[in-house]
Amino acid sequence: MKRVFVTGGAGFVGSHVVAQLVEKGYEVIVFDRLSQYLIPIDHSYVNHMEYRLQNLLQGCTTIRGNTLNKDNLRRTLLDVKPDIIIHLAALPLANLAIKDSEEAFYTIIQGTVNLLEVLRDVDFVSKFVFTSSSMVYGDFVQDPIPEDAPKQPKDIYGGMKLAGEVLVKTYARRYDIGYNIIRPSAVYGPSDINHRVLQNFVEAALNGKPLQVVDGGKTRLDFTYVEDIAQGIRLAATVDEVTNEEFNLTRGEARTLSEAIEIIRSHIGHVEVNHVEQEAFRPKRGALDISKAKKLLGYNPKYRLEEGLAKYIRFVKDVTLAA
Repeated sequence: MKRVFVTGGAGFVGSHVVAQLVEKGYEVIVFDRLSQYLIPIDHSYVNHMEYRLQNLLQGCTTIRGNTLNKDNLRRTLLDVKPDIIIHLAALPLANLAIKDSEEAFYTIIQGTVNLLEVLRDVDFVSKFVFTSSSMVYGDFVQDPIPEDAPKQPKDIYGGMKLAGEVLVKTYARRYDIGYNIIRPSAVYGPSDINHRVLQNFVEAALNGKPLQVVDGGKTRLDFTYVEDIAQGIRLAATVDEVTNEEFNLTRGEARTLSEAIEIIRSHIGHVEVNHVEQEAFRPKRGALDISKAKKLLGYNPKYRLEEGLAKYIRFVKDVTLAA
């Protein structure tokens, strides 16, 4: 069975990708610097990390490392000799990229270039999967938006992810590197600790605090349950005959923040809402067209927002009680 090297494999999305790869019988090496981006650290942080370690990262080899340390990265890859690399390690949030654009540059751009510089000199890697973002599209000009739509990012994060895509494709053409590029959107689910919107909503509701909502009836996002995006990434990496492609990997269905709040209310009860102003860098979004991933990869997302939120709320309740 093939050996898969996952940068950022101990993170939120990465740990779910690893779990699926191990379940399918792949030999998995996690390469992760094991850092936390947000402070103060929530009291349930340890419980989330324990969940990953005990439930998602069993059966893999974990190496503490940083994609910015090119010599160590090269030595590790030469030692491990993976068949496939899934590159997830990067600053994970758009708002953080605005506040700390230098770290965004180094983790998104420099880390990717370091990997590509190693790949230009070796012949054992058959595929490189780069994790981009739906933020590369900027304001959606179609709904659902396909992979070949114009790319006009409005924020630092989307701009750097698009730059990463260009670099991956350029290195791939020059050095004959097989690649796939994937674009997720609004991922949520068990062990998210980076304060994405649904984590914030669910935890606030469970703690009896008001939800801070931006244009609840107008803001539409293609919310994607983490097990679904993990399935898509796994397929992008392991379907041998599919290379040099770009894929939207989402639920494929846009829902408003108000709809998400009503689903949360149905499970938790009364939820107070505070409406706040839209952040200027946030693009107008909607659904992503996932027909290409369905056709070429066999991608089949299972969780509508109703099912995914119900499962996620049960998880957060368990973690909160255990904290």
